[in-house]
Amino acid sequence: MQTYPHRAVITLSGSDTIALLERTVTNTVKDWGTGSLRYGALLTPQGKIIADFLALRTEDGVWLDVHEDAAEDLAKRLKLFRLRSKVDVEIDPSLAAITTGQAEPDPRSDALGDRAYHPPQSAESMDDDEAAARAILAGVPEWGRDYRAASVFPTDVNMDVMGGIDYRKGCFVGQEVASRMKRRGNIRKRTLRLDFEALAPEPGTTLMAGETRLGEITSTVGNHALARIRTDHLSKALAAGSTLTADDIAATPHITDWLGAELASMTAND
Repeated sequence: MQTYPHRAVITLSGSDTIALLERTVTNTVKDWGTGSLRYGALLTPQGKIIADFLALRTEDGVWLDVHEDAAEDLAKRLKLFRLRSKVDVEIDPSLAAITTGQAEPDPRSDALGDRAYHPPQSAESMDDDEAAARAILAGVPEWGRDYRAASVFPTDVNMDVMGGIDYRKGCFVGQEVASRMKRRGNIRKRTLRLDFEALAPEPGTTLMAGETRLGEITSTVGNHALARIRTDHLSKALAAGSTLTADDIAATPHITDWLGAELASMTAND
């Protein structure tokens, strides 16, 4: 077993835990069986991600698996949102995210494997490069590596297609903006995996298609990278047969089924 690096666990307990999460976070928390893992986030009122997390339903509450740099702020905000609700919110240093062992599948991607929670001393820490490789090869952008607080909308990092948002919920913070973007179909930024012909350029490097700027690389490992891009520009570049490059290194985009469908829709509407 290995512990995922740079993660913390926030524990929520008390009779109003589910009610608090139902009115604040992006995913539904109703009909949630003990031991089940879900993906979600807390947004700003303007609809940008403050922090995303994997949430485990426990017998007496919920555990939120979150990046360690986001944990204190997220816990503080949840304490403010609880008002007079009966919910205890604490960062628990005795728990760590573990790769295996009575585990639940990571809801973001089957390629990420399973996840469980045990004392950190029960396993060795995973190397940062190994953790990055798992996420990048799975095409999953992560807080702390690909974005930070209040820098992206959920759709920028594919949260909606990874099951992280329930647009049918009664309410959550930032819902109006998130729902409007979905309803109007004006999603123009996505994150995709790139496979380079040589070592991938550094994060922050611009991705080009001829003279057109598509976006920029957000994380890399070996010859692979994730990049946040303008999908309307990518659609036109692919239709024109343009080669994608970053630092003059050619890259092949990994087009998933859902992204392919979005690009095809754009082409049909041009």
